[in-house]
Amino acid sequence: MSAPTAVIAEDEPLLRAEIRGMLETMWPELTIVAEAADGNEALQALRLHAPSVLVLDIQMPGATGLEVAQAASGKAHVVFITAYNQHAIAAFEQGAVDYLQKPVSAPRLEITVKRLKERLSSVPADLHGIVNLLKGMELEPAYLKWLTVPHGEELKLVTADEICYLRADSKYTSVFTCDSEYLLTSSLKQMRERLDPKSFWPIHRSFIVNVSAIRSVHRSFRGSFEIRLKQRNEVLPVSAPHAHLFRNL
Repeated sequence: MSAPTAVIAEDEPLLRAEIRGMLETMWPELTIVAEAADGNEALQALRLHAPSVLVLDIQMPGATGLEVAQAASGKAHVVFITAYNQHAIAAFEQGAVDYLQKPVSAPRLEITVKRLKERLSSVPADLHGIVNLLKGMELEPAYLKWLTVPHGEELKLVTADEICYLRADSKYTSVFTCDSEYLLTSSLKQMRERLDPKSFWPIHRSFIVNVSAIRSVHRSFRGSFEIRLKQRNEVLPVSAPHAHLFRNL
């Protein structure tokens, strides 16, 4: 049997790098031939590399994870990754090798590696059943519940609830918690699409605030609204297009 190969399809770059690092440590014989940041890249990697293993986020931009799973059906052993556990039973019943819920821990991934090694000698499962099943489900939006951020030589887990606000920083985004600041490679627009709009309000083209982090809202001498936070000293501006969010407060 030839050496196993894998493609990792995950739109969060830090999580993707973390999974790659753990797999390389746990399974040295596995060659990771490609990484994909969205569904379209995943489909291209499948066609180009024909991997024996596909580590796949169910919900990604571009082609959906379900479309990628359908393309991989019978061709690669698939491990699903997502922030939601509602897909787990269906995934196992329909033949996925494993199901990993974010955040992915090393002990849980070790179990997945063991299951993959046991399956490699068999033909990959037909996944059309799970694709059809999941398409018929009422899936809630995959709003961000946590993120991994660089912290020295390590990656730190920050939950959405810990975020006070986000600020555009050129093509990147600065994330502020009560006592720290982190830089993400995603743009503010990309982060806005991944955050729950009930909890995170865009207040300016450069700022998104966690509503639960707001201490008070007041008018400046120019007549525009400004926000003061509970746990930080910054005063955040509210631009005119977003002022309606606070007029009834």
